Order: sequence, then structure tokens, then C-alpha cells
Amino acid sequence: MTTISVDAMGGDEGPSAVVEGCALSAAKNSEIAFVLHGDEAVLKNLVAKHPTLSGISKIRHCADVVQMDDKPSQIMRRGQETSMWSCVTALRDGEAQAAVSCGNTGALMAISILRLRKIDGVHRPAIACLWPSRGGEKLNTLLDVGADVRADEESLLQYAMMGAAYYRNAMGAPRPRVGLLNVGTEEHKGRTEIKEAAHLIAEAAEFGRYEFVGFVEGNDLPATHVDVIVTDGFTGNVALKTAEGTAKLVSDVLRDELTGSAVAKLGALFASGSLRRLKKRMDPRRMNGGVFLGLNGTVVKSHGSADATGVSAAIKLAFTLARSGFQDRMAERIASIAEASQKRLAERDPATAAERARGTTGTEAS
Repeated sequence: MTTISVDAMGGDEGPSAVVEGCALSAAKNSEIAFVLHGDEAVLKNLVAKHPTLSGISKIRHCADVVQMDDKPSQIMRRGQETSMWSCVTALRDGEAQAAVSCGNTGALMAISILRLRKIDGVHRPAIACLWPSRGGEKLNTLLDVGADVRADEESLLQYAMMGAAYYRNAMGAPRPRVGLLNVGTEEHKGRTEIKEAAHLIAEAAEFGRYEFVGFVEGNDLPATHVDVIVTDGFTGNVALKTAEGTAKLVSDVLRDELTGSAVAKLGALFASGSLRRLKKRMDPRRMNGGVFLGLNGTVVKSHGSADATGVSAAIKLAFTLARSGFQDRMAERIASIAEASQKRLAERDPATAAERARGTTGTEAS
């Protein structure tokens, strides 16, 4: 059995959607178990409604909940009694092999860094999300999408290594294709650190077991010629939120147009099969789950508004990664790359190199 630690109180839909998501996962997977964190009285009643959870679920009572508007600094001071804190702690203590939460992203990242610590050599953790692709059922990966708004060339190299390791194990791709997001595909375009990052990522391709396809642009995010898109957290988060807003706009406009007249409704009826397939293919719930990379443990951040289907998708991703053992292999590669990076940095910027060696360079979870 692979045990998933679940923050059952996080998310907009409340614990009922989270527990139902666990039940959906259990119905499809006989090798999964859960530790549910939250209000014991509430969770006992919810679990009792789902026979599939009988005998495979433990409940850890937590008196408090992280709210969506809580600041990470507040949670670090007074969050020890929250379901989110308990969820990550269970992963740290070996009671579970992965953790899932629908709660506050910044708080979850802050707690995860504190309780799990960063992998040796990682400057800043990253959040990787799945992105719909034009290639049928294929999904791409974008990172970072908000763990840290800044990223120098060394951090972008680490994102490439971590993103490739994640995609290789989550999607079963032996040699993922990695692209670096830029304002153009020409070699002379972009900031200095972007150009330097491209050089470093290309050099490490063989060691990292990926293929570097060079610079990609924003319209390449759903492209079929790339699997992993690397960027800083500021750009990645803006891209993610822009895509979500655009998808909602297209959905609303399409609905209005298809219901605006009798002729439109008739046309929609004839196209109902195609529309159902389109809806399924673009369903954000099946792409739910942002993975925190660079930590000593697998943490999956589910979308705050996820329903049971979305929660189940995040749990499936957590289960797949926990079973793959990619954390250990990724840590080995990061350690080797970090050693070489530290030497390069020491030659170019001794002060920053000394700061990183002391482990004082932090993150800015958002």
C-alpha cells in the first residue's frame, strides 16, 4: 500500500469534496491508503459514507485550518495545530509517501520548506503544473508557476533538471524535451541570465537525461515539440492565470453563442458529440495538481476550487510520483549539478556563492 497524507480541510469545496475525491481514488486503486487531517468528528461522518475508504483511512484530529487569506508568515508562527501542518508532518515522519492539499499555496510552500527542507544543493524549490497540449492526450509541464518570483541562470538549470525528472516519471517519457521560455526563439534575444541559462541547460542535457530544444515562446506552451517549459515563478504564474482566464472566457462565449438562438441550439445539438469530447479534453480537473519540486518529499498542491474529480486527479498524481522513486534519483543529479554550479558561481560572484553555501538564500512563496 502507498499512503497519501491529505489535508482534508483545505479548499473552497470543503472536506466533503476532499473525502469524496479520496473515495474515487480508492475505488480505482486497491493499493492506496490515506491519512486524513482535520476535524475528527466531521471526517468520521464523511468517511462512513464511503465504504471504499473503510480500513484504509486514518484520521488525525486538527483543531485549526489554514484560511486562503492567511499569510505564510502568520502560519509559520501559529499554524502548528492546522490540518495543513499535520498533513506535511505526516509525510516528514514517514507515515505517508506523498502529501496533497487544496489549501493556501504560499502557506503550503512555507510549511513544506520548514518541515521537509530543501534537497541538498537546491537554491529554490519550484512548482510544476500540467498544461494541455495539442498532441491528443499529451500534457506538457510548466515550472516555476509561483514558488519564487526570481530565478537566475543556476536556478533555471535546476528547474530544467527537476522538471525533466518529474515529467519522466509522471508521464513515462524516458527523455523529455525541455524548452526555456523567452521573448523569442532567436539566440540573441532575452535577458543575460536567460541566455546563460540556455547554455547551462544545453550542457547538462546528457547528464539530466533530457533533450534541450532551445528557446520557446508563450504560444509554444501547448506545443507538441516540447514537454517541459522552464521559466521563473513570476512569468510562469502570470502565464498560468492568463490561460485560466482565457479558457473561462472562451467557455462562456461559446456557451452564449450556442444558446443564443433556436438555430444555434440546433447546431449545438448536431455537434453535441464533438462538444463533449472537447469538454473532456480541456477539462481542467484532469490536469489538477501542482507538484512542489526540490523538497525532501512529494507534495502536490491541488487547485483550491477542485471538486471530487479534481482531488482524485491530484491524488493519482501523488500516488504515481510516490511509487516512481524519482525523488532519490533527482536528488543525486541535483547534488552533482549544484556542486559544478557552486564552483562556477564562486569564480564569478564569491559573495553570492558564500551565501548559498550557508543556505541563507530563501524563497518567496506566493
